[in-house]
Amino acid sequence: MTALWTAGEVAEALAPVTISAAFEANGVTFDSRAVGKGDLFFALSGETADGHTFVADALQRGAAAAVVSRDVAGAKGPLVRVPDTMTALVALGRAARRRSPARIASVTGSVGKTSTKDALRHMLAAQAPTEASASSYNNHVGVPVSLARLPRTARYGVFEIGMNHPGEIEPLARQVEAHVGVVTNVGPVHIGNLGSEEAIADEKGCLFAGMPAGAVAVLNRDNRHFERLSGHARRFGVARVIGFGRDGAAEARLLSCRLEDSGSDVVASIHGRDIAYRLGAVGEHWALNSVAALAVVEALGADVDRAAATLATVKASPGRGARRMLKFDGGSIELLDESYNANPVSMRAMLAVLARTAPAAGGRRLLAMGDMRELGEGADAYHAGLADAVAASGAAKVFLCGPHMQALWSRLAPEQRGVHRADSAALASEVASALRAGDVIAVKGSLGSKMKIVVDAIVAASGGEVGR
Repeated sequence: MTALWTAGEVAEALAPVTISAAFEANGVTFDSRAVGKGDLFFALSGETADGHTFVADALQRGAAAAVVSRDVAGAKGPLVRVPDTMTALVALGRAARRRSPARIASVTGSVGKTSTKDALRHMLAAQAPTEASASSYNNHVGVPVSLARLPRTARYGVFEIGMNHPGEIEPLARQVEAHVGVVTNVGPVHIGNLGSEEAIADEKGCLFAGMPAGAVAVLNRDNRHFERLSGHARRFGVARVIGFGRDGAAEARLLSCRLEDSGSDVVASIHGRDIAYRLGAVGEHWALNSVAALAVVEALGADVDRAAATLATVKASPGRGARRMLKFDGGSIELLDESYNANPVSMRAMLAVLARTAPAAGGRRLLAMGDMRELGEGADAYHAGLADAVAASGAAKVFLCGPHMQALWSRLAPEQRGVHRADSAALASEVASALRAGDVIAVKGSLGSKMKIVVDAIVAASGGEVGR
């Protein structure tokens, strides 16, 4: 097997550099806890920790070499000495992108970017070697790491690009140099940092920076910022714009979607040709994301029919809508785990899924939600505004935590009120003790709300996964 990186290739990419010994690396990481045998470990300096502290441990655990910017005591293995390790990581990512013949897609959006990226990975990998961002590696560290992992044999690459503040997307997009870029949608996510949806759209529109000639933009036709995003695409030299959605003008159009607990039957029109397929993930938002993904597949030059056929086996990932059947008190409960992130758009999507998920005999729909973060001065209003969707979800009891969820608590019907607590640690045991066999429980909140604590409490109170 050809190495991902040789010492000579690293030296050329990161110059000026000093290498203490020859090596071959088959992976790239900055997380010492996740070092695998043969990884090239970058000792990055962060706000809370300095990666140089973990160099000796990373080498002991099998790292092929470590990239450092100073001497490291006790390091037994090849060291790559550079002036700045973060600059070196970006340089290695750029070198990987330059040498790769792969067709590249980039994905951003206020919601749905990780799900769309995962669907693209799933579809493209069934056709040819494909590399994609791991987890949510979508920031100033995650993007260059993902690029540096791009094998020379890859035919396709899919890279997620995110942001929390203005000015973050363009430099990352210029590293990726995608052939196709998709913006899933624009909504009030991180609006506390950017001030308005228009400013969010302007930032998302920077996804098209640095794209090569012949690049394609895939944009949500149903979103009110479609024309604004199209303007940004043209500003960066993108000649072809493909719209997706339900809108009659969309080139990739969702024609119908029969929603079920276990997935959806979808009919889409891709440039005038109807394609029917089964989608394994649940919810109308997944159906729209799948149409966007098929538009990207077509723009990359891959087989759209083969791609659509693989969507039956696409599932939501943990924290992003994964469904788990758990043994409980002689029966079972169903857990809808959306604990990784939340915003007003994705909250409503989750509540619609809960409404369509039927509890078993004797069970109820239950809901546990934590604060949505980074919504600025309008945070309380955004939380209170979910009351109609919570009511429509059919939730028998609602468990909330966080200061902003107090605004929603006051809008709930008295019979729906479970408890409101200060944080997820205080809420977790309340939720777990309220469960009974047959229940469906949905859990969602921003990452900072730490709703995984609630998920973990539910799992701990159960008898484990059904079928195990």
